[in-house]
Amino acid sequence: MKIVSTKNAPEAIGPYSQAIIANGFIFTSGQVALTSDGKFLDEDIKVQTEQVLKNLSEILKSSGSSFDKVVKTTIFLADISDFATVNEIYAKAFGEHKPARSTVGVKSLPKNAKVEIEAIAVI
Repeated sequence: MKIVSTKNAPEAIGPYSQAIIANGFIFTSGQVALTSDGKFLDEDIKVQTEQVLKNLSEILKSSGSSFDKVVKTTIFLADISDFATVNEIYAKAFGEHKPARSTVGVKSLPKNAKVEIEAIAVI
């Protein structure tokens, strides 16, 4: 196993890694709308989703992967009524590639974020 760390995405806000590489896959930790310098974007769902996807992209890129190699994502939403908005932004980021996905409505997220996304991808 190898720990992934890039300065182009926010540091973990707890006792975990940005991602782990194991057996040819990268497993990312859930990303919220933190900038690479750790500033939380307490903005609307569109801004937060775009930042979350940027973070995931940077973590994947630093490991030799990308959105087109993602096999599974999980999306956590503090308000499930944001599903359609997140879906639209997510679809643009992934283009024609459609990995397996789960979306879960949750009571709350770290930093009172509106969205958190994690991914599993092939290296």
